Amino acid sequence: MRVYVPLTLPGLAEAHRTGELGSGPFLAYAVTPALREWYLSDDIEELEYAALGRAALASLRLLAADRAAARRRVVVAVDVPDGACTVDPDRGLDPAALGQVTVTVTVPLAKAAAVHVDADDAEADVTAAADALEAAEGGDDDARFVVDGADDHELLWYATQEIPNLVGQA
Repeated sequence: MRVYVPLTLPGLAEAHRTGELGSGPFLAYAVTPALREWYLSDDIEELEYAALGRAALASLRLLAADRAAARRRVVVAVDVPDGACTVDPDRGLDPAALGQVTVTVTVPLAKAAAVHVDADDAEADVTAAADALEAAEGGDDDARFVVDGADDHELLWYATQEIPNLVGQA
């Protein structure tokens, strides 16, 4: 199962240092039954892109909580065994939990397929989105518009060999 793990650049640096994305349990995003129902598509690439987008929003939440982190969303795509994830059926259609899974095993960073990170030119919009996130999640439409502005920036694809350059350890 492909899962998308939301991080920040400091979180990616820590994963690079330890060699682990996380030792279960930790949250990630994947194509879940609820995500399929919400997205209304049978195209697996579209569904995986939707799961990546959910993880990018979770990365934004991490940035809102860590004011010192560089204002760039980070998502690591990794394949884990199907039995390594659980879905909370009670939160299945909760908009905040769409696509959310709990990874229950330790995941080596070496198993990552790719890393997705905002370009430098996204930092201003990502900063504004992180600052507006709490108000947006509280129902403020103007703040929601600001948060949606971060989605105007596509996350760039990086090979796992590029992680040292991304975290400044090359």
